[in-house]
Formats: sequence, structure tokens, C-alpha cells
Amino acid sequence: MLAKRIIPCLDVDNGLVVKGVKFQTLETVGDPVELANCYNKQSADELVFLDIGASPNKRKTLFEVVKGVSERVFIPLTVGGGIRSIQDVQMALSNGADKVSINTAGVKNPQLIRKSSEKFGSQCIVCAIDARKDGISWSVLINGGRKKTDNDAIQWAKKVEKYGAGEILLTSWDADGTRKGYDLKLTRKIAGAVNIPVIASGGAGSLKDILNVLTIGKADAALIASLFHFGTFTVQDVKEFLKRNGVVIR
Repeated sequence: MLAKRIIPCLDVDNGLVVKGVKFQTLETVGDPVELANCYNKQSADELVFLDIGASPNKRKTLFEVVKGVSERVFIPLTVGGGIRSIQDVQMALSNGADKVSINTAGVKNPQLIRKSSEKFGSQCIVCAIDARKDGISWSVLINGGRKKTDNDAIQWAKKVEKYGAGEILLTSWDADGTRKGYDLKLTRKIAGAVNIPVIASGGAGSLKDILNVLTIGKADAALIASLFHFGTFTVQDVKEFLKRNGVVIR
């Protein structure tokens, strides 16, 4: 069994870490560099930095903030938000990112995923999928969860794997920020449809929620924000709980 990963998430807007519910009602949490340093000390496996205001506001990613974060952490850093071109991918990597997350621009132009993976390697390219329940299926959202597309989330996951994405960052719009648990059905379906790692995001409210998404949901990693940002648990708390419940972790 591959070791599961625990990944804190920094949703950044206007240079500050924020947290909302279903991508809305954003509450300021703190400074991204300080929080990144904190999670680095707690032995997080990786860190995800998402500039959530970049795509909706049609601006570039805050690379100067990315650089500040990368200089303070010694764990893999994934950067996303406002990545629209090969040049943006290059900029993110040049400013300290180990992996780059592509969402909105990839839906609009799937060749960006293909060309990025060909140029930088699939291990560098993460495809972020924001999914919202739509009857018996899930629709892909873009522009920071503000716009619904005609893409079915499961079919889109299969396509991005073919385009060369090395990993999927899956966020349930319905569960995001609710602390009522991850969408296990969605996560399990996506994980079962592809042969690349799936990071589950959206809904962590307890240690058992994290355990469930890594076991029942078959996710390879759990992305966590609120539980860490507001001090409910530390990374070590999560890892010790998972270990006690038989989950192989890094």
C-alpha cells in the first residue's frame, strides 16, 4: 500500500490566507508565509498554495508570495490559481513550486495540460477539479467555483489523465468548508476511474472524516484547511490517529 499524505491548504486572496464555505463568505485566517512555516515544522507531507482570486479576477498568480512561501518550507509545494499558459507554469516553478495546479485554463484549453506535462513532466502537473453535485452526477466548476460547465467530473478526470496530468486535486463544492465530511462517493468514483493519485479536498471536520476519505474514499491524500488553520488539530495529531487506525502514512 502506498503511504497516504496529509497536505495543508493555503487558499490565498489578496495576499492573505482565507477560508470560506462553498467557495464563498471568505474569512481571513493569516499570513501565508507564517502558516506555511508552521506546517513545515509540523512535518506536513506537502503544501498546496491556491491563489483563489486570480482566475475570477483575471489576474496573474501572486508569485512574490509564492516565492516567500517556498523560501520558508522544505516540503513539496503545489501552486495554483491563475495559471493560464506555459509561461505561467514556468514562472511558478521558477519561484519555488514543485508542482503546478491547473484548473480553469485547462478546462478552456486542455492542450495546456498536455503541453505542460510534455515540457515539464507529468509529475509537475496537477489538474484541479472543482465538482458540484448535479442530479446523479457531478459537474465541473471553473472560475473559483463560480461557473458551472458541461463537463462531467468523472469523465473529465479520465480525460486529464490522458492529457498527461500526474495527479488530481479534487474539491467537492458541496462539502467545502462545511466540516461535515468529504464527499466519499465522489472521491471514490474519481479514484476508481483513474490510475493517478487523487487528493481529496472539501469537508474535513473530524479525524474520522480524514480516515474515511483515505479508506472508504480511496483517496491518496487528504487536503485540510480549517482544522489546521483554526488550531483544532495539528498535522501530527492527524498522523498519529491514522497510524492507530492502520493507515500507512509518510
